[in-house]
Amino acid sequence: MLRRRLNRLCGGDEERVDSRTIYVGHRPCPDTEAFIPSKFCDNRIVSSKYTVWNFLPKNLFEQFRRIANFYFLIIFLVQVIVDTPTSPVTSGLPLFFVITVTAIKQGYEDWLRHKADKEVNKYPVTVLEDGRSVKKESEKIKVGDVVEVVEDETFPCDLILLQSSREDGTCFVTTASLDGESNHKTHYTVPDIEKDLQTLTSAIECEQPQPDLYKFVGRMHIYKLEQEPVVRSLGPENLLLKGATLKNTKKIYGVSVYTGMETKMALNYQGKSQKRSAVEKSINAFLLVYLSILISKAVVCTTLKYVWQSKEGQDEPWYNQKTQKEKDTNMYLKMFTDFLSFMVLFNFIIPVSMYVTVEMQKFLGSFFITWDKDFFDPEIQEGALVNTSDLNEELGQVEYVFTDKTGTLTQNNMEFIECCIDGFQYRYRDTQSEVDGFTVTDGPVNKLQQKAGWEKEELFLRALCLCHTVQVKEAGSEVLVDQVDGIDGLLGFIASSPDEIALVKGAMKYGFTFLGLESKSMKIKNRQNDIEEYKLLHVLNFDPVRRRMSVIVQTKSGETLLFCKGADSSIFPRVRPEEVDRIRMHVERNATEGYRTLCVAYKQLSAEEYAMADTGLREARLALQDREEKLMAMYNQVEMGMSLIGATAVEDRLQEEAAETMEALQGAGMKVWVLTGDKMETAKSTCYACRLFQRGTELLELTVRTLEDEKLNRDQKLHELLQEYHNKAVKDAPPVKAGVTRSWSTANQDYGFIIDGATLSLLMNPPHDADASQYKSLFLQICQNCTAVLCCRMAPLQKAQIVKMVKNSQGSPITLSIGDGANDVSMILEAHVGIGIKGKEGRQAVRNSDYAIPKLKHLKKLLLAHGHLYYVRIAHLVQYFFYKNLCFILPQFLYQFFCGYSQQPLYDAAYLTMYNICFTSMPILAYSLLEQHISIEILLHNAALYREIANNAMLRWRPFLYWTVLGIFQGLMFFFGVRFLFSNPALQDNGQVFGNWSYGTIVFTVLVFTVTLKLALDTRHWTWINHFVIWGSLAFYVFFSFFWGGIIWPFLKQQRLYFVFANVLSSVSAWLVIIILILLSLLPEILLVVLRKPRGHHSQQLSEDSSTDTNRWLRSLLSPTRI
Repeated sequence: MLRRRLNRLCGGDEERVDSRTIYVGHRPCPDTEAFIPSKFCDNRIVSSKYTVWNFLPKNLFEQFRRIANFYFLIIFLVQVIVDTPTSPVTSGLPLFFVITVTAIKQGYEDWLRHKADKEVNKYPVTVLEDGRSVKKESEKIKVGDVVEVVEDETFPCDLILLQSSREDGTCFVTTASLDGESNHKTHYTVPDIEKDLQTLTSAIECEQPQPDLYKFVGRMHIYKLEQEPVVRSLGPENLLLKGATLKNTKKIYGVSVYTGMETKMALNYQGKSQKRSAVEKSINAFLLVYLSILISKAVVCTTLKYVWQSKEGQDEPWYNQKTQKEKDTNMYLKMFTDFLSFMVLFNFIIPVSMYVTVEMQKFLGSFFITWDKDFFDPEIQEGALVNTSDLNEELGQVEYVFTDKTGTLTQNNMEFIECCIDGFQYRYRDTQSEVDGFTVTDGPVNKLQQKAGWEKEELFLRALCLCHTVQVKEAGSEVLVDQVDGIDGLLGFIASSPDEIALVKGAMKYGFTFLGLESKSMKIKNRQNDIEEYKLLHVLNFDPVRRRMSVIVQTKSGETLLFCKGADSSIFPRVRPEEVDRIRMHVERNATEGYRTLCVAYKQLSAEEYAMADTGLREARLALQDREEKLMAMYNQVEMGMSLIGATAVEDRLQEEAAETMEALQGAGMKVWVLTGDKMETAKSTCYACRLFQRGTELLELTVRTLEDEKLNRDQKLHELLQEYHNKAVKDAPPVKAGVTRSWSTANQDYGFIIDGATLSLLMNPPHDADASQYKSLFLQICQNCTAVLCCRMAPLQKAQIVKMVKNSQGSPITLSIGDGANDVSMILEAHVGIGIKGKEGRQAVRNSDYAIPKLKHLKKLLLAHGHLYYVRIAHLVQYFFYKNLCFILPQFLYQFFCGYSQQPLYDAAYLTMYNICFTSMPILAYSLLEQHISIEILLHNAALYREIANNAMLRWRPFLYWTVLGIFQGLMFFFGVRFLFSNPALQDNGQVFGNWSYGTIVFTVLVFTVTLKLALDTRHWTWINHFVIWGSLAFYVFFSFFWGGIIWPFLKQQRLYFVFANVLSSVSAWLVIIILILLSLLPEILLVVLRKPRGHHSQQLSEDSSTDTNRWLRSLLSPTRI
């Protein structure tokens, strides 16, 4: 919405056209071209929600959208306007407290966002103006400005690269904060750009802003004196994105094309909306039930009052004559005010204090996460962080976990493990007895101790040293990205992929060292320490469809060689079949062990072959139309007829305990989806290593590669594959028992699903003749029947779209997103619960998350222990509050039948005010903070316990009905039990009869003791705090009753309870009735506790192998009496 506003205000008619024209440096083109200056939005970033002017109205509006807050506001206004039996203070004060505390909390959070925006917008940048370098604030950059960026700075907006300090016209950037990849990517300057940018006259035509990070289409018209304009095509390799960081390049100049909220980073940012937990929704539902009960009571009493008064002599008895004003009052108005008075009298059935207690429980409870020593990471010297305490209980209800890969599941730290050359497998051992470092570990039986030929080994190692895009960073630079063993720390390697560095380092172990690239000349040092030079002619870049990359190099002797490395499925069809058989076994074995495998091949090109390839590649790169398709055709043509040399195995190290954490989450019944911007092969390997995909898992792939079909177009193939996978995973699959994940069953086939970003775009936005909802429905049904889902090559906004699609699916499952980079912010904000990891890729994810943890392994305890306990505690708190207030107000309702419906309160005003604030609030608060119905060790050890509270099990209608029936039973017991006592007129030694305030005091005493002792019976984990608040609350009630009734208070017009409490306790009959009624009210609970098997700490004796006993125990745990 903000973006649209900005476009309307700043962008003029920009939305009506498909492209924008930008004049570099705001210099008009030659007179032959019409110069029309365009208006674009400025470079300000806005992520905050409020301003100084709209904070109060907007925040109050949001808070009073909650049913409870709006209800209490109405009740407060009624008490102010109408003459009611109770004071407006009783409902006004708690409401004011809740609104104020919430407003302060939300205001502080938004102030932090304002502060972060200001840091970004006021950041100093250098802009070229009239031949001078001018320092400006980032927010003042305009589209068309030429901006200077130096090494290790982030780009302040989206730029087209015009000039680089590197001789070859390239620069290196990291996009960790955008797509999670911390590797270095190469970007290129636009050809034919003059060295002096002040004399450059050019115009850029490019597409309007769109969120896809990997797409950009444009062209640049370069005007030179007395020459025809030169047109150069622009692609994503020329575009430097806001948020990316310049690396290994001293300085670059670029022209801004997208600024502010129109940058790709901003377009991928999801606005922060207020998240509400499922518990809050349950509270609202219960509130409506109790509101209906309240209105019913008021209607019944109002009706019966006028029925009773219609009888002769009842309306105006001799002792209570009406005033003239009362006689003149309209009948219907009087009935309405009576109705409102009854509403206020019975208003306490709606627990206003519950919201105060819930807010305090959430706020104080969040400190237990912060204080947990298990979350402390000595490496970064930090523990967990809670950014919002509103969602503590939601941690115990998670059904879907969406996780990033890079930096979350993995450390992004590749290590060379082994290689296979000509069918022989080699594993490096660092022993002095091995001269060349090679060790044969296995191979054909009859060649067990043999090795591949010397020439093959050297050819393989040369391929590893030459077939890559690695750059060498000299030690003189400030930071070495990768310190390499074996060359005295003189070199650091920079690459677009961490596995490229791993392969170059692997070749170093075996004697071949890559020394760097200078002026298209690649230098390597061989085993004999001789320097070899190769001229780099072409790089055939990696592509997710081709799944391979190649280089064409020329030796000093004039030979032209093509070296290629890629996935086995991509290389094998392009080499001779007899070569494949020797290596396939090793590749498959390494893949099942979770290693990332790459095959290496080569081809010698004749002069004619190279001349054709060179001409074809140059023409394809200059094409304005269908450039990608033409390049692809040339790549495929050149890479045919190769010879297979060998294969490599590289390990991407997982985060500590990543596999165990994923296994525990799946055991707890959660579905795990991996959403990553990384390549499919890398992500798939990680899923195997994390045990999300098992050896027997059948993978259902829906990617650009699987959609390629000569007979069918993409849309038809997509529909065909969706139907095929749906039949396989959903229709033909046997039904799964409730609460059991498919991965637990060995009898059924496990399925894993893989989809990429391009296919997801097709699925979310199908052609006009296709049904989008049908595609989404099929996709979701397939995914729900898979043990794990992998989504690769995802743009940040696509991650959020997937989370939103699952979140809004049938049943509204609770979702959790976890990531560590700015590219994960959108999905973190979209999910019900967002977790940020305090990783190496900045703190954007942490700042926008609900909770932040140092490592992925901490997620297990956060959900299985903290989440489980938070949910059980707050569920009990909510049910208990409704129960105790029903016990409290039911006798007041019954009392109206015995006092002529006169709105006479049963309890004194002090008791009405203090019941929820003082007498019964502290025990339930302590319970909701400290209760551990099962020890944390057992919760962590037995992940299946998490499933027993899934789907809001403790706040469903069945347990709610139990608590309501219990409240009605005890309320009836209190009222009629005391009434039975009062049937005896001689309750005191002096023969005096107890009055109505004595009656109410006895009922109230039984009530306070019963509801407090009920909580004591429910407590499993006793601490000194529980003892203090439970017994202290009862002692305080007794003390207060003596104190309040024992003194004449000068500020009270009438003192109803003067010596009433002391007088009641002077009667032995009253003592006896109080004790008997408390015991009778608690008798069902006491019997259940006595007859039920021991729980709590005794549950540690539970046999781990006996699933039957476990299930029986869990059922008893979740029976309504325990909730």
